[in-house]
Amino acid sequence: MSATLAPSPTEAPAPALAPRERETLRHIAAGRTYLQTARHMGLSTHTVDAYLRRIRAKFNITNTAELTRMAIALGL
Repeated sequence: MSATLAPSPTEAPAPALAPRERETLRHIAAGRTYLQTARHMGLSTHTVDAYLRRIRAKFNITNTAELTRMAIALGL
């Protein structure tokens, strides 16, 4: 009899990043500004800001240093 491992009820799965959120995070973690990121991705700086706000909300992150640490942990 084999049992499957399921996450414990107290462990909530980590929220997933959308592809564009992941790309935005990678640029910011690499030290690019919002403007540089926006130009590279073909977006407005407002859209870059919106992606980063969404990421911060998903992971309860309050600053760019934490974003960068998360990017490193994700291997971005």
